[in-house]
Amino acid sequence: MNTEPDASEPTANSAADTNADVARLESELAAQKDRHLRLAAEFDNYRKRAALEGERRAAAQKEAFIRELLPVIDNLERALASDASGKDLREGVQLALQQLHQLLRGHSVEPDESVGLQFDPHRHEALRVAHDVSQPDHAILDVFERGYRRDNEIFRPAKVIINDLSQSEGAGNAG
Repeated sequence: MNTEPDASEPTANSAADTNADVARLESELAAQKDRHLRLAAEFDNYRKRAALEGERRAAAQKEAFIRELLPVIDNLERALASDASGKDLREGVQLALQQLHQLLRGHSVEPDESVGLQFDPHRHEALRVAHDVSQPDHAILDVFERGYRRDNEIFRPAKVIINDLSQSEGAGNAG
């Protein structure tokens, strides 16, 4: 008589092993699902905290800039309220303008000088053309509104009048 079990017939032991494996895998799956949900919730909370912190930081920077700007406004108001002559008023406004430029420099914003330079569409906005034979073609003849740069980036392009020698003297706009 053959005492070895037939391989084609499941034994009670193998069924119990299979059930144990299934139960173990289901338990691991449930643990992984729980871990995934917790990580997703933690990430969502982190994202919300980071956005809130960014908003707080931007508001604090804006408030600090406004606080730096208020003394300049105070000086302009004092200059306008004074009984100063035209010369004194002009000096007061010039001092306030110097304060503003100093404030901008503190924030890495510098005026971008343009008169005499060649027109660059990345740095300048042409408002008009003029004809001046004593100046090179496409040179900036005048600045209507000064441009500003922050570090090496253009913050605001200058609005300029450029020289156009391709136009005849009678046909061009006189500056």
